[in-house]
Amino acid sequence: MTSAAQRTAARRNVKKAAAAAKRRRSIANMPKSTRTALGRQGAAVARRKRRGGSTPKTRAELYEEAKRRNIAGRSKMGRAELLRALGRSGRS
Repeated sequence: MTSAAQRTAARRNVKKAAAAAKRRRSIANMPKSTRTALGRQGAAVARRKRRGGSTPKTRAELYEEAKRRNIAGRSKMGRAELLRALGRSGRS
């Protein structure tokens, strides 16, 4: 359990990091191929969200479901791997 001071410090650090990224325009300074990949990934998530449905769609949502089902190795899995693992655990 974290203390109030730790939570306050964590919030402050997140705000500082966000401000620094905005100042440095870290995404704008990335290689074009990386920016393109990030844009495509964001667009894919937006498409999945627009379609709706009750099934988890983002990696974070899949990770939470894997955590609930106690799937081993979930922290190292990507979105596709989490989908496969959740599919396997659903059958057994």
